[in-house]
Amino acid sequence: MPPSSPRATAPFEDRTRLRHDWSIDEASAQLDQPLNDLLFAAQSAHRAYFDPNQVQVSTLLSIKTGACPEDCGYCSQSAQHETGLERERLLPVDEVLESARAAKQDGATRFCMGAAWRNPTDKNLEQVVAMVRGVKALGLETCVTLGMLARHQAKRLRDAGLDYYNHNLDTSPEYYGQVISTRTYQDRLQTLEHVREAGLKTCSGGILGMGESRRDRASMLVQLATLPAHPESVPINLLVQVEGTPLFGTEALDPFELVRTIAAARVMMPGSYVRLSAGRAAMSDELQALCFAAGANSVFCGDRLLTTDNAAAERDQQLFARLGLQPEAVALEGRDQPGACHKSVDQDVAFRDRQHPESFSGLRA
Repeated sequence: MPPSSPRATAPFEDRTRLRHDWSIDEASAQLDQPLNDLLFAAQSAHRAYFDPNQVQVSTLLSIKTGACPEDCGYCSQSAQHETGLERERLLPVDEVLESARAAKQDGATRFCMGAAWRNPTDKNLEQVVAMVRGVKALGLETCVTLGMLARHQAKRLRDAGLDYYNHNLDTSPEYYGQVISTRTYQDRLQTLEHVREAGLKTCSGGILGMGESRRDRASMLVQLATLPAHPESVPINLLVQVEGTPLFGTEALDPFELVRTIAAARVMMPGSYVRLSAGRAAMSDELQALCFAAGANSVFCGDRLLTTDNAAAERDQQLFARLGLQPEAVALEGRDQPGACHKSVDQDVAFRDRQHPESFSGLRA
């Protein structure tokens, strides 16, 4: 093993164990190392917890579009930006369920619903509860993103059968003020705390390509990886630039920075689903393949992600076939409870050895 890769000589279990004590310097070192070394570490971690040839498929629907009072610099739905987006009311439950049925038919196992609110009112929440119950009855996992949540609202969603709550950190604490001023970083962390306390699974990640530095990306990953429990789902979004938003015209991110960030997320949070999220419509098949090799194992299917374009389902099916990837049909054994994906590495390695013994030949010290 070359001297530049000292971590690769450590015992396999040491390289894939769950940690909650990452420092920014350590995360930066992950991102700075030679790409081949980083990809090897990410693949080793990925195979300890997941089938490397399965991808979890979700669908995202905007259930209430536009007129959000927040000033997020990337968002077309902010009332403070002139993007030409028309304001829409909360969708009827029947219309949401019709979309959920179509998503299931297209192979999705999780149905995500997003509303452009700063925070929902209790009256709004009752309508969302009806949607959650209806989608759950179809046999799909459920996820919602509604903005900030009070503690009692998180419990109400849990009682309705919600599986995941999405609330992204977006970027590092250091860069956050360059993107958003109407909600603090602590506000976001507080909502994630309410979600965890309610017993819901957390979905939290960030957006790349907003002008942040590599160290900012490291800092964001540290924020996620040092939470009391790693998010069960970590979406990594690439900025989709929308004319009329403050971030329109930002210099495009080097695609390898996306790959590096996904790989570092996999190394730092090996038991979490890492979702290759917004921006896929503009990515080549080759870039997406490299992201999957870096440890991404979840995507959104469908033509739209809230208000922006997404890769078409037919294109995804063709890409999966070319790469030998299979959509994950059901949640893996033991992942049906919040935090259950964060088992000891010994349990997960044993599970993977039974399923794919050839994958670990020569990896153990």
